[in-house]
Amino acid sequence: SGGGVGSGMAGLCRLLLLLLLALGRAAAAAGGMLYPRETPSRERKELGGLWSFRADLSPGRDAGFVQRWYRQPLRQTGPVIDMPVPASFNDITQDPSLENYIGWVWYEKEVLLPLRWLQDDLNTRVVLRFGSAHYYSIVWVNGVEVVKHEGGHLPFEADISSIIQDSPGIPCRITVALNNTLTPHTLPPGTIQYMSDKTRYPKNYFVQNTRFDFFNYAGIHRPVVLYTTPSVYIDDITVTTTSSENVAMVQYQVSVVGSTHYSLSLSLRDQEGKVVATGDGQAGELKVLNPNLWWPYLMHENPGYRYFLEVKMQAEANGALLEDVYTLPVGIRTVHVTSTQFLINGRPFYFHGVNKHEDADIRGKGLDWPLVMKDFNLLRWLGANSFRTSHYPYAEEIMDLCDAYGIVVIDECPAVGIKLPESLGNKSLQHHLVVMEELIQRDKNRPSVVMWSVANEPASELPPAAHYFKTVIAHTKALDPSRPVTFVTEANYARDQGAPYVDVICVNSYFSWYHDPGHLEVIPLQLTAQFENWYKTYQKPIIQSEYGADSVPGLHSDPPLMFTEEYQKAMLREYHSVFDKKRKEYVVGELIWNFADFMTNQGTTRVLGNKKGIFTRQRQPKSAAFVLRERYWKIANESSCLPPILRSHTLFL
Repeated sequence: SGGGVGSGMAGLCRLLLLLLLALGRAAAAAGGMLYPRETPSRERKELGGLWSFRADLSPGRDAGFVQRWYRQPLRQTGPVIDMPVPASFNDITQDPSLENYIGWVWYEKEVLLPLRWLQDDLNTRVVLRFGSAHYYSIVWVNGVEVVKHEGGHLPFEADISSIIQDSPGIPCRITVALNNTLTPHTLPPGTIQYMSDKTRYPKNYFVQNTRFDFFNYAGIHRPVVLYTTPSVYIDDITVTTTSSENVAMVQYQVSVVGSTHYSLSLSLRDQEGKVVATGDGQAGELKVLNPNLWWPYLMHENPGYRYFLEVKMQAEANGALLEDVYTLPVGIRTVHVTSTQFLINGRPFYFHGVNKHEDADIRGKGLDWPLVMKDFNLLRWLGANSFRTSHYPYAEEIMDLCDAYGIVVIDECPAVGIKLPESLGNKSLQHHLVVMEELIQRDKNRPSVVMWSVANEPASELPPAAHYFKTVIAHTKALDPSRPVTFVTEANYARDQGAPYVDVICVNSYFSWYHDPGHLEVIPLQLTAQFENWYKTYQKPIIQSEYGADSVPGLHSDPPLMFTEEYQKAMLREYHSVFDKKRKEYVVGELIWNFADFMTNQGTTRVLGNKKGIFTRQRQPKSAAFVLRERYWKIANESSCLPPILRSHTLFL
């Protein structure tokens, strides 16, 4: 839980009221959310780097609104500091008040726009896009409010064309107010606790309580870009694929905004640039002969194969002929679930992978390319073919690499820490539905995404959970009928109210850690019973979506004791022996918790964060990494389709 000092209950109430009023006005963005790519008709300008930053330390955290900081350069409102974007603000400075700050913070960037963007005022559209910001955002351009967005982890944007046309040659001032307060109705949820005992706490002291085990980083975490399109433009593309032995069908839908008079032509190219199919019109089907299917890593010698769908639109507007071009990567693959198997392209797929976090020293949850590439190289060295985006959607740039490398993804929304009954009511439900709409809108075309996860470890034994998860899952399936849906449970199999509605059972358990700590001998009995009880009840395939133990690097003990590297290895091996029996039946996956150590709130069970990583936070291997690597390559080698070069491990040694 974060700590802060306000100016009394009135100030705290103003903070919450401001946030709740803002939340009430937030709604799902209409239209598409195509990733901003440069094309012959589109330009892109990155706004990363240093932004001006100011935390609102006023008693009610509301000075920025009372004094209208957005109406003038932020430096004129008071002291500002430089803040890198993308990054979390928490760990950048030496100011302890920022580490656990709760409330509104303000960012600002002044940008000079190319004159060509401003001269063609009728036919060029300029869009400001944020990859994500935590958690509630209000954005102004030159003092004019352009967009509000509720929730982190997902993109939002605004057409700012009309605002910037008035000031060619003058810097465009972008102001962002962010609020990281979590309430029972946000995703993730949280509560503000006001400490009124003046004999124990400073005056007007409050904390942000959460029910999740990772640090509540905040800031502008992903790239901010300006991009252009013609005034009539391709707004959205939806692609689904089917395949038989020698033929694949690529179904497409394209939406165009700005005119009803336009033409569309489509070309599907392979990786060598050869056109393999063409089409026209808003909706249709492309036929691909002898297709290269999108296969997971280690399941095929050429994993992650992508075609490229080039969509061209021509329209007449304001007396001019406009053309818009957008190229969408497309992977041809199918997903199917039976009572005992998870099938990709008709073949049984076994998830041998990890759970991750967007987390690292200093940058917090900010997107960082060196870190991203190190993680993908470690994943492939490990022989991992999959991960879950625990416990929120990851950056689009990360998802692009999953598509390209054949890393299979369980795509999870930020519904973690849903523990209170009030977080299972209609207000929370409506927001949850909007979040799923935004997530699917963003990731619907990704071949790497094979399943949606609508929550992690909710209080699914509570009676309201039945209606809540039935509704969320039905809504998700209506938005995307092509993928299975799950949520990750830690509830008792006999009392879980949401499990009847999932396609795959994903279960977390920590036998001999949180339960019977130190007693490795109980794992075979308890884990076997877990699997058999779940399968007997639901006859659905099961993924062990979390298991693991903390280990402090360099701490050793034989016989193994908790927190040593030996204990982490021993626990993994006990779990693996049961997995090997049950994966012959209905267990279709195992995802270790966690890929790397990560930061959490301070607490008596956390020494500088959660230490369940098989890699340290600095991405160095613990002993368990080698245990897991040996296992994952062994499982991959059992596949007859694995090429000899991969069987030898020589690729990543």
